[in-house]
Order: sequence, then structure tokens, then C-alpha cells
Amino acid sequence: MESLGIYISVPFCKAKCTFCNFASGAFGLERMNAYVDGLVAEIAAARARAVELRAELPGVVDTIYFGGGTPSLLEPVQLQRIFAALHGEFAIAAGSEVTVECAPGQMSEATLDEMIRQGVNRVSFGVQSFVDAEAAAVGRLHTAEQCRAEIARVRAAGISEISLDLIAGLPRQSAASWELSVDAVIDSGVPHASVYMLEVDEESRLGKELIAGGPRYQAMTVPSDEAMTEFYAWAIERFGEARLEQYEISNFARDGHASRHNLKYWQRAPYLGFGVDAHSMLRRGEGAVRLANADSLEAYAVGAEREVTEVDEDGAFEEALFLGLRRNVGVSLDDLKAEFGSGRVETFAGMAGELAKDGLLQQHGARVMLSERGRMISNEVFGELLRVAV
Repeated sequence: MESLGIYISVPFCKAKCTFCNFASGAFGLERMNAYVDGLVAEIAAARARAVELRAELPGVVDTIYFGGGTPSLLEPVQLQRIFAALHGEFAIAAGSEVTVECAPGQMSEATLDEMIRQGVNRVSFGVQSFVDAEAAAVGRLHTAEQCRAEIARVRAAGISEISLDLIAGLPRQSAASWELSVDAVIDSGVPHASVYMLEVDEESRLGKELIAGGPRYQAMTVPSDEAMTEFYAWAIERFGEARLEQYEISNFARDGHASRHNLKYWQRAPYLGFGVDAHSMLRRGEGAVRLANADSLEAYAVGAEREVTEVDEDGAFEEALFLGLRRNVGVSLDDLKAEFGSGRVETFAGMAGELAKDGLLQQHGARVMLSERGRMISNEVFGELLRVAV
């Protein structure tokens, strides 16, 4: 029987990064409490909502993920209320993976203590860079020493499952500084890391400055796309040498330490999202339904309706391809045939063969996966596959 993942969106930050345009910001305690009120109410209504949508809601939760924003800014009483609501509505399995995203230097001792009491057993730090000038250039408030101190602090509290995020392509970043950050992750001994290529939202402060060709926010020092690709390729090689094996386009882990929650997304397993701009996917009959919450705090606060999208067979096949191919193990042609029939899969297999000749895909028996080169331009590969496979 399938289990359920839960995502909790926490849109609080001490300061907004220059490249970010998410529905997040710095808010006072009163507004944070009001937001938690909304979360608790949404959690309490989850089962009734699933019935209304005629969607299947698995009975057991085995992953919970607090993302942001900066969830580590939550006060202990706010964490207590959210977890109480979750336990009141869902059966949470023993041994569940419970992750909280944290910003280095932005987690009080009281909050860390409460996280431990509530069963949090995994922390993801948004380091982005171990070079202080790069972190400061995009509005991060921490130093490299604070990052190292925070890693030691959560380990001392009993949390060993730690992930660190890096961004390739930050302003002022060079090949040498990027290598320093990657090596700092390895030296920290954490079992998981994520590497993201800088994607600047056009409506963010940095994005607007890049479009305008201006100098603010150090926009003129953003590395080229070619440099970012080289940084990413170097990280894959270096992490591999350190036994942090790539298991998904952006994610690396030691054996047995992959993110169980994020694997649900790539395996098309059911999950529920609560809070602003949170998304959900639930089974419905032979298909599925996807839900998207309001993407602004104002709309969420007044109870704006979720966007509901029926996933038909075409949509499900598209998702099976582009989500499955994000993982290094790729997709199984046999599994695809069992779910979608041979016609679609044969069309895909033919296109996959052509892309393999171009060095963008690899095929081993009944499994098809991105090649190393294909991972570098994965969006282009996905676009080409979806153009002909559906």
C-alpha cells in the first residue's frame, strides 16, 4: 500500500535573496501566527478535501518536509501547533523521514530543541556558497564559519542526516571559488548535497538588473552559462570521487542517504502540500489529480481556491518520462509498457535510440537514462522527447 508524503510551506525569511521571487518575506510574529492558523485549518480540512475531489488519501505518512523560506525561523509553539495538527489528522509511521530546511545562523536553541522533540531527523542547510563574498553578494546573511558551526550544532543535538545546498553561477563565483565550496561540502562529512544551477527569476531584483544590463546586485559578475555547466560537471566528478553519488540531476548522496521525500516527486508517489504555493498529487481512479495552492500570502490568507488539474493519460506519460529521467537510474521500458501500453512506449523507445546516437541518452537493457552530456542539457532533451512521445 502506498504511503503519503507531506510538504509544509513556510514563507518566512529574515532577508530575501536577490535572485528570489518566491512568495516569501520578513514578517512579524503576529503575521507568522496568523499563517500558522491557516496551516492548521488547511491540515484539518485535508481529508474532507480529498473526499470532495474523489481522490485517494493513503492512510500512513512516512515523509514530512518543511520547506521555505526559512522554516528554522518558526517559534517552538508554532512547530508544536503544526505537528499537533499533523498527528491529529494522519497516522505518521515510526521511522518517518522528517526534514526541516534551515538557514545557517537562523535557528534558535529553543527551536532546535523543539524540532528534536517533534521527531525531526533530517536538516537541509541552504548554504549556497562557502565563500563569504559570494553569499553576501546575493543577500545571504551567514558566513562559512557559521555554516560549519551549525552543522556541528545539529550533529551534537542528535541529527546526523544533513544536506547542504550549493548554487553554481552566483555573482563573483569563479572556478577556484566553486571548487572551494564543493570541497567544503565534502570536508564537512555530510551524507547528502544538492547542486542547483542559478536560475534567476526575471521579476527578482537580480533578474531585473540582468535584463537591464545594470551593475546593481553584482549582476555584471554572474558567470556565463558555459562556466556554470563546467562548475556543475566538476561537482559531479568531485562528489563521485568522495562517494557522494549522483542519484538525480541536482542531488548527491552516500549510499542509503537519498532524500526519501524528494524521491516521491520523481517516482510519482502521492503527496500533500500545505501552505502558500504548495503543491499536491493524489491518485484518482486510474489517473491522478494535482493541486496548487495560491502563490501569494495575501491570496492564501483569504482562502483562495486551489488550482485543480486532472492528470490524464497523456499527462501521466509525460510525467513518467521527465520525472523518471531526472533520476540516474532512468526509466524502465517494461514498467512504462505495463502502465501505458506498448504503442506510446515504442514511439518513445525509437526517439530514445536517436538521442542515444547523439550521446544524450543511454540504454542498458530495458532501462533508458540520461547520459552525462544529456544531464547538462536535460531541459532540451526532455523537450525533444515530449514533442514526439505523446
